[in-house]
Amino acid sequence: MLFALGEPVAFVALVAAFLLGLALRAVAIRFTARTVGLAERRQSLRLSPREDLDPFGAVSAAVGGMGWGRQLTVDEVPRYRGRGRAAAVFAAGPVACILAGELLIAAYALVYPEQAEVVLAAVGLSDVLRGVALPYGEQILLSLGVGLLAFGLLALIPIPPLDGFGILWFALRQPGAGMNWMRLWFEDKNIGVLILLIFGFFPLGYPILLMILNILGVLFLRVWS
Repeated sequence: MLFALGEPVAFVALVAAFLLGLALRAVAIRFTARTVGLAERRQSLRLSPREDLDPFGAVSAAVGGMGWGRQLTVDEVPRYRGRGRAAAVFAAGPVACILAGELLIAAYALVYPEQAEVVLAAVGLSDVLRGVALPYGEQILLSLGVGLLAFGLLALIPIPPLDGFGILWFALRQPGAGMNWMRLWFEDKNIGVLILLIFGFFPLGYPILLMILNILGVLFLRVWS
């Protein structure tokens, strides 16, 4: 997000998108867990900064363009009611953020049809996360939408501490030695966080994390152009 400081309105909208992504993820995970019978119904659905904010994810958002929430480990979601239900809990957060982002981008395309046709056909997620020079209304809608979309797409990458690892873990009938090795190194020894931070910081002019988000998000933008 710091790349977007040259466009203050876009910067504020991207910060708001990250915070909204955290809140949507938290609500979606807890609601899904309750719905499929893997959590108590009295559990609060509200965002709790202590439980849902990951300091490293916030640093990644500030420096690399987008970050993640506190890791939900596979030990926190029981298998006893089926692998599908457990995987749904992990998928709920990213899917909710992607859908919210797409709705906002669709709203941008409907409210500013002529501009959207040109902008969405030319820019990538990384361009918006770095701050695009547009009229304020367009900046706000597009930055909020792309910020939420980027939050959800990043979370789907299947390495700890991201939610995609939980989806992959429960998709397997019996996680093997390779998956347990990944848990040991990427989760317990925080190698996953280290890799994500490196990808978010380097190269300094155009971090690898932005390149990855650009590749993952191109179709989600072009569909509205």
